[in-house]
Amino acid sequence: MLKKIVKNKLGLFGLLFIVFLLTLSFLGYLITPDSSPQANEIHLEIALQKPATEIQFLSFPNDKKGTSVIQKWISGDPNGQERIPVLKVRTPNQYVLFNKNGNEVWTTSDRSFSKENIISKTFWLGTDRYGRDVLSRVIIGARISLLVGFMSVLITLCIGTTLGLLSGYFGGWVDTAVLWLINVVWSLPSLLIAIAISFAFQEKGLYQVFLAIGLSMWVELARIVRGQVLQIKEMEYIQAAKVLGFNDMRILFKHILPNIIAPIIVVCTANFASAILLEAGLSFLGLGVQPPMPSWGSMIKEHYNYIVFDAAFLAIIPGFCIMILVMSFNFLGNALRDALDVNLK
Repeated sequence: MLKKIVKNKLGLFGLLFIVFLLTLSFLGYLITPDSSPQANEIHLEIALQKPATEIQFLSFPNDKKGTSVIQKWISGDPNGQERIPVLKVRTPNQYVLFNKNGNEVWTTSDRSFSKENIISKTFWLGTDRYGRDVLSRVIIGARISLLVGFMSVLITLCIGTTLGLLSGYFGGWVDTAVLWLINVVWSLPSLLIAIAISFAFQEKGLYQVFLAIGLSMWVELARIVRGQVLQIKEMEYIQAAKVLGFNDMRILFKHILPNIIAPIIVVCTANFASAILLEAGLSFLGLGVQPPMPSWGSMIKEHYNYIVFDAAFLAIIPGFCIMILVMSFNFLGNALRDALDVNLK
């Protein structure tokens, strides 16, 4: 199967980009220029700096206890050094701060410093309106998007597969009830269902986003699983299993489910892309992950007003990331469909 995906150029591109983004997300705070929790180191003096801007900082160590590598990898380093952005420095204790008027005013510090305290940092994707590093927030935002997609698809997989198996295998009133539920949910847009579920929670956060998206996308998977089960349960080996006295659960999960894995994988890949779009939409509306947690959708919301100004990149960069990631999952899903389709062999 992997060889067939590699032969599909678009599928290969999607796979490589997803692997690349997974690697960045996994490393997270270990590679981000801003390793503070949620990449939320604020310097209002250097807000709205353009990409590849290099800025000098005065860096002072603090007295807080250091953070372990594991803790930094999971949630960032809350005990980082204190950094002050400066235009000019004159040791041992004078520097010029950033100011909007462009006037150079020498400030005297109560702490002496040397050249070792002066560091230079390049903001490769610029800074946002709060002076935070955009590259760091994009990387941590990728971790949020992929995590939401994975957990949402997992919820979708559990609900949709279970209901589809039960509906297609048992038929009768079970099939009628499941189909009625599917038709009710199917008649409503996924985004509206996700918004309604989000409003049902008093608090907003990752867990609420998982549930809101997962509970709004299971119907397509349930319909496909039901259709596959209706075909397979009439085959001879299923009839033979019934004659041999195997119970229904064993037939469902040991003989039917393994034979419908291929369409389930393809649908889950498409649902992954849909989950990322829904999360971005909820975050843009303020119903997804809450500040200061970075999310590509919330980054667009915070800076879409700057599209008509010189800082349009602040909204374009996360929007481009969403577009490429969704396209990658769609390309990969198409490649998987072609690779797993027995009719094309």
